[in-house]
Amino acid sequence: MSPQSMIISPALQSNVMIIKNFNELATTDKKRDCLEILEAGLQAANPENIIPRYVTPTQIKINGKTIDISRYSNVYSVAFGKAGDSMTRALNAVVPIKSGIVVIPKGSKSVIKGKKFQIFNSRHPRPDQTSVKAAKEVMKFVQNKRSDELIIFLISGGGSSLLAMPNGITLNDKIHVTDVLLKSGVSIQEFNCIRKHLSKIKGGKLVENMKCHGIGLVMSDVEGDDLSSIASGTTYMDDTTYSDALEILEKHKLKWKIPAEVLQVLERGLREKSSETPKKTKIENYIIANNNDCLEAMRKTAEKIGYTVDTMQIFGDVKEAVKEILEKISESKKTCIIFGGETTVKVIGKGMGGRNQELVLRMLKNTRRAKPMVIASIGTDGIDGNSVFAGAITENVKMDLDIMKEFLKNSDSGRFFQKQKGNVVTNFTHTNLMDIGVILR
Repeated sequence: MSPQSMIISPALQSNVMIIKNFNELATTDKKRDCLEILEAGLQAANPENIIPRYVTPTQIKINGKTIDISRYSNVYSVAFGKAGDSMTRALNAVVPIKSGIVVIPKGSKSVIKGKKFQIFNSRHPRPDQTSVKAAKEVMKFVQNKRSDELIIFLISGGGSSLLAMPNGITLNDKIHVTDVLLKSGVSIQEFNCIRKHLSKIKGGKLVENMKCHGIGLVMSDVEGDDLSSIASGTTYMDDTTYSDALEILEKHKLKWKIPAEVLQVLERGLREKSSETPKKTKIENYIIANNNDCLEAMRKTAEKIGYTVDTMQIFGDVKEAVKEILEKISESKKTCIIFGGETTVKVIGKGMGGRNQELVLRMLKNTRRAKPMVIASIGTDGIDGNSVFAGAITENVKMDLDIMKEFLKNSDSGRFFQKQKGNVVTNFTHTNLMDIGVILR
């Protein structure tokens, strides 16, 4: 065994490491501890550690309910989202799936192979032609199944752009709206409210007219596990309206940035009411994993290493989230703050980065005069913003304040940490349970 591989704790050697540059980043004991805690969070988000908790070859047991899958003539799967392929692989290892569809992001190489699964790689976070093709194939697949058959829907975050069926507008219009919303700092609920009202598949429309049985197993990437927001509630229902969609554009002063054709569709929907999204659920949808699963695994690991742990979740604007974390930092030694959730960032520059790297840079800027600590934050999906990194890890070394401000002004946190050799690399993780972070004292 090389001296480098000795760095990794025995607890992590049984699994394939998800953090690819673990050894390069683990330059101090504190950083190594921090990376082990993050790794535990990522491992907890792996569908192969989740699906078998609920599914056996003959039944699905969840929330006190038992679904007997042996009584159906055929069982199919439809998976969309960043964990689509790994969820399918985990399910297929337990249940004999007849055939299925998997829709995952471009650049993410499917972990499941075989003729019985049709695999699409669509764009994320902006939809593309493949998103449209995949949505049409999924719709056809779902509507062709008989009443004695079952489809298990495997849903994870990212599904909104991977399946696109624009309603009354062009794909280019849909891409333009997505771009505007991505840069505006709207919440995911607001974002998806607008998407659902410009779509023929979202907000429960996919399953509205299907004849077969269905069940949705969902990995949550939104605050409060809101089923109508995860992948835009494609197999669920929607309690938002055209009126809500228009109010969101008004509230964030975005109407002037939106194509006229899009506004016409929303205004016509408001008048006609007939094209409103389904307000009742057709099939049962269950949350099988969320951000808390990651935080719990991280807490156990940190306590095992010997830290006193405080856990919290953060949402909303990244600047406010940083203030919340700063208030929790203790003066005591061997303390660990574990945080999860998902912040929003208003993109103001043309740089490279994402909300995790920006959060770490803002924390660094605010703690440069404090006692030594390690700060890290990563996206469990492995891709932070428009960068190829999952996030960043740093020690609160004294840095030039003006340099940090300059990088923040250009939304360029990714390049800042490239210079510091602090970017965390996981590549696509084939999962998505929001963001996780650690502060070690």
